[in-house]
Amino acid sequence: MTFPLHRPRRLRVTPALRALVRETTLAPRDFLWPLFFSAAVDEPRPVGTMPGVSQLPVKAAAAHAKEAQKRGLGGVLLFGLPKTKDARGTSGLDPNGPVPQAVAAMKDAVPGLVVVTDVCVDEYTDHGHCGILRKRKVRGTAGDEWEVDNDATLEVLAEMALVHARAGADVVAPSDMMDGRVGRIRQALDGSGFESTSILSYAVKYASSFYGPFREAADCAPKFGDRAGYQMDPANAREALREAQLDEDEGADMLMVKPALSYLDVIRDVRAQSTLPLFAYNVSGEYSMLKAAAAAGMIDYGRAMMEVLTSIRRAGADAIVTYHAIEAAEVLGA
Repeated sequence: MTFPLHRPRRLRVTPALRALVRETTLAPRDFLWPLFFSAAVDEPRPVGTMPGVSQLPVKAAAAHAKEAQKRGLGGVLLFGLPKTKDARGTSGLDPNGPVPQAVAAMKDAVPGLVVVTDVCVDEYTDHGHCGILRKRKVRGTAGDEWEVDNDATLEVLAEMALVHARAGADVVAPSDMMDGRVGRIRQALDGSGFESTSILSYAVKYASSFYGPFREAADCAPKFGDRAGYQMDPANAREALREAQLDEDEGADMLMVKPALSYLDVIRDVRAQSTLPLFAYNVSGEYSMLKAAAAAGMIDYGRAMMEVLTSIRRAGADAIVTYHAIEAAEVLGA
């Protein structure tokens, strides 16, 4: 035959045909909108490295809940910035802290909105690490060094999850990468009558360079060292499956892979292994790269944004935590 029998281009001729056979779709309900609530601001404070993102006063919580509802988003994910910090992250356990207050205000304003809270002490510690520190001897030397005490941190995380649940959070999301924290939080929630509070585990969280802008937004950059001792090595994929399975066995209701774009293969692998709902975090560095490229005239921001979000869904994520949530919902007509 002079011409091919099969012409895939036939199904690309018109926008309506392309939409009809589209394999991966996006909707506003697929997005969780991350928000930063600060006890130290009275008006929104823009985050310099994240155009369009601000640290918010708690008084803005109700309005943001209504905006999320108006746009048809799947929910919101809340982070807190306290007025004071200490070595143990004590302010993270304050029932009058920015996250519990924002949760309560949002649930009062929009009772049906899914409110998820980040459970980690890095925003509340003066050293910026995700747990309680202890000294340990360095083998072969006379010196000591600081490390995160896994088991001591579990107790703080369990109490923080309870504080958030009491405020009305639908879902608590531990992001610390301590071993055993899902089981300890589940035990604490169930033992206090919060059997219906779900756990979205950051099951697979890499020690990534793409978190930089977030650390400005949440004021949580480590004061020394890094987080490679508890977050995952970016070179490892099989380990991700082990981490995900451990959290599922401990009672996680949903799993998360973070970051998203450099780990699409990991999202696919975790999706193949688990039947739990799977989230992916389109992190701050990924967001800010698109903003910077658009500002430099290098890309069409709207098209690039939707291409990125589609790729994450195509890899297997059921939902996406993304700072693009409102802009993407607007593109989708919400």
